[in-house]
Amino acid sequence: MITLRINGQPKQFPAPLSIAELMAELDLTGKRVAVERNGEIVPRSQHSDARVADGDQLEIVVAVGGG
Repeated sequence: MITLRINGQPKQFPAPLSIAELMAELDLTGKRVAVERNGEIVPRSQHSDARVADGDQLEIVVAVGGG
């Protein structure tokens, strides 16, 4: 079990995940998101390879269109 802090809220997951897997868990797959892990932006091209670890702090911003 790992604990991540996502947008300031602690959340637990059963095992280490890639950021892409985390997006699927959070139902954000296919949405326009920006992810910052421990103060550094993770490019979308690296979401499949970048792993999150216990104690990581993430900020996830979802782009919302409108007019």
